[in-house]
This record gives sequence, C-alpha cells and structure tokens, in this order.
Amino acid sequence: MKKIFVLLLVSLLASSGFAQNDDPKVLYETARNFMRSGDFNNAIIVLNHALEQDKNNMDMQKDLVMCYYYKRDYSTALEGAKKLVDRDDADVVCFQIAGNVYKALEMPKDCEKVYKKGLKKFPNSGPLHSEYGELLWSAKDYSAINQWEKGIEVAPSFSGNYYNAALYYFYTKDKVWSVLYGEIFINMESLTERSTAMKQLLLQAYKEKLFSDPNFLKGEEKNKSEFAKAFLEEMSKQYSLASKGITTETLTMIRTRFILDWFDHYAAKFPFRLFDYQRQLMQEGLFDAYDQWLFGITENPAAYDKWTKTHEQEYNAFNDFRGNRVFRIPPGQYYQAK
Repeated sequence: MKKIFVLLLVSLLASSGFAQNDDPKVLYETARNFMRSGDFNNAIIVLNHALEQDKNNMDMQKDLVMCYYYKRDYSTALEGAKKLVDRDDADVVCFQIAGNVYKALEMPKDCEKVYKKGLKKFPNSGPLHSEYGELLWSAKDYSAINQWEKGIEVAPSFSGNYYNAALYYFYTKDKVWSVLYGEIFINMESLTERSTAMKQLLLQAYKEKLFSDPNFLKGEEKNKSEFAKAFLEEMSKQYSLASKGITTETLTMIRTRFILDWFDHYAAKFPFRLFDYQRQLMQEGLFDAYDQWLFGITENPAAYDKWTKTHEQEYNAFNDFRGNRVFRIPPGQYYQAK
C-alpha cells in the first residue's frame, strides 16, 4: 500500500511539474534565460512551444524574430518581422526589429518602407527617426540630417539623434550644433564608448571650428536661427581668452564668461537646458570638475588623473551630483531653423 502511495505521489508531482512547464509565462522565462546565455536554438524551441499556448503574444513573437536574427537566419527572421509590422497593435520596437532584419539582408528600399510605415504610425518616435536617418546616411543620402533633426524636435529626451546629428555637423562648416548637440549627447549617454569618442570630437570642434577665426559669424550669413546667431555673438566676446590656445583651463574661463553673458542677454528669450545645467554647476562650485570630466580626460589623461587626486573632494562631489540626476532636454527648446 505504501509503495502504491509513493508511486501515486510521484505521478502527481510529475504531472504537476509538466503542467507548470506548459504555462506560457514559465516557458517564456525559460526562453529568455536561454537568450541571455546566447543559446538561441533552445530559445527558439521553447518560444515555439510557448506560442502554441499564447499564439498572439507580441513579446514572444518579437523575441522569436530576434533569436533568428541573432543566429543570422535572416530569411526566417524576415517572415516573422513582416508579421510583426502588419499587426494592428505593432509598436515601435516591431518596426525597429524589421528594420534591422532588412538591413542585414541588404534590402534598403524595403527597409525604408518599414521606417516610413512606422513613422506614419509613430511620428514622434525618436528611435525610428534615428534609425531611418542612419539608413539614409549609409546610402550617402545627406537628407539623413532631416530625420535626426526631426527626432530631436519631437523626442528631445532620446539621445541617438543628438549623436548622429552632432557627427554630421562635425564634418560640415557648422560652428554651433556640432558643439551643442555633442555636449548634450555626452550628458545623456555618459558611460558609453560613443560618449568617449564624442568628447574627443567636442574638444576638436572648439579648436577647429569656434576659435579658429576671430570672425565668428563668417559663413553664417544664411543661418536663419536667431538662437545660433546669439550663441556665436556671445561666444565671440570670449575670443581674447583663447589667445594662449584652447585648453581645459581656458575653456572653463571661456564657458564661464559665456554663461554669465548668456543669462544677462538671452536666457529669457531662449531657455535651454544645457546652459541651465552649466549655470547650476557653477552655482554648486562644480563647473571646473565638469569641464575636467568633459575636456581634461581627452586633452591630457595623465594631467586629468593628477587633477582628480589633488581635487578629490570636488571630483567626488561632481560625480555624486551627476550620478543623482538624469539629463534630459524638455520639449519646446528646439531652436534649429526650418
């Protein structure tokens, strides 16, 4: 009798375990664990079982497409991507996934159609504007900047468009937006390799663009942005401070004087989060540390390391200040000319 009871108990436990394993939520978590470990084949097997139980689950469908994408089975991924973007409830990520698949298959025209379809449904999507611009840029279509600018205008809290637009302007004669967008991006995405590279370009831009010619408005005659003209006007007043070259120390003096002048003349007309942030750092006594973090680490890493040791309290205070805040540009502070 005891033996029969044990067998019944084992049978009940086994059947209970199998029932639990057939739960699509449990299966999905198992699949996600396989994905995290890079075992995409097993993730596909489990996701397919889960979708048998919950066939319209969008998250599972998206992950299934991504598994095929990661294992470079692009033709199968494409089948799933097409279904995703055709769903009535397709979200931004669905269109991003489809775009990545089309890019992998080198089908730019189809990829463009997907981004256009996505932007028609989500016109204020920062990621879609950013990735559509990247597609155009890869085809040497310089109208890409229009997508990035639109993304900055409608989704000012998304960092990718600032990154792409800053890179674009670094390689033009622009003197304003390469500097401003570059610094905004660094503050939004401060811990990535892209941010490190942007710091190098930002220092270079101050040397090669802003302070290479005493006539700051030269070449800006057709610039319709009153904000940009105001920026150059106030920055030109600091030209004499660059007489010994552009270094982290001279940039701190230049930028401090600029902010003081800006808030005297233009802050009310052109509220701008980046300048508000710089002023706040000055008021907190942290602007030197900020510029060291922004320029010093690029200009002279050894000198920067020495500075952090000799100004340990200021350095730690700045890191605490920065770590407790998320830098975002609010809506309505878009001043690029149409």
